[in-house]
Amino acid sequence: MTEPNVLEMTGLTRLFRKGGGLFGGKSFAAVDDVTFTLPAEPCVSSIVGESGSGKTTLARMLLRLVTPTSGEIRLLGRPVHGQKTERIDDMSFRRQVQPIFQNPFEAFSAYLPVIDYLRATARNLEVAEGARAVDAEVDRALRMVGLSLARVEGKFIRQFSGGELQRISVARALIPRPRLIVADEPVSMVDASLRMSIVNIFKRIKDEEGISFVYITHDLSTAYYLSDRVSIMNKGRIIESGTPADVLDDPAEAYTQELMNAVPRVNDRWPEIDRLKAASVPA
Repeated sequence: MTEPNVLEMTGLTRLFRKGGGLFGGKSFAAVDDVTFTLPAEPCVSSIVGESGSGKTTLARMLLRLVTPTSGEIRLLGRPVHGQKTERIDDMSFRRQVQPIFQNPFEAFSAYLPVIDYLRATARNLEVAEGARAVDAEVDRALRMVGLSLARVEGKFIRQFSGGELQRISVARALIPRPRLIVADEPVSMVDASLRMSIVNIFKRIKDEEGISFVYITHDLSTAYYLSDRVSIMNKGRIIESGTPADVLDDPAEAYTQELMNAVPRVNDRWPEIDRLKAASVPA
């Protein structure tokens, strides 16, 4: 039996009303008739666009935080939205799809140890039963991002750097062993060296754990380096898709070419790409 695609979006549209109070104003499409597929085999598919392009609204629909106005999202062959009797159930969805957001300092409270959130994730998603088994799952996830339970135990967010906190956010997403991670600008708030290490962690997770990513970003260099496929989003629409080499080395659309022209190059090379390739995953 053929394994279903990890993700299918068909004709996905989200309208919002702009101005005019509750009943007035004009509607606009933040996401406009988007069709997009992630195959069964693990892959990283980037959605690239400037601020206001609709990529974050698209991510929020994937995470079931926003309901589409029209169109359909299917996860492993099951509808994500719609009637409860038809769509994938809440627990299965939360275990199969995990988010990583832009700001790791907003992902955890300043008043509780960070480890409490990781343990709660393991318990709430029924990953393990009993304190020892829960800690084993948390430690497994932390080690995948170069940390450990012992290193994180008892510490609060003020005791971690932004890069460390983002790696902890990645670990939390890994606890239920999801099929899909939706990462919305996950490296935009960390410095260049840490950005490289986190992107390399994503590559390793895909290759070793078989987890697919929808990687939402405005950063062409990380999209080029990390992705199996790249989609360019502008004004709510995906205007161009393909391999990174096809889309970014030889863009068909003027908008994509404008984005590429803004990337610093030295002798037709991207210095950022060279740094990403040289970076290693932290031990």
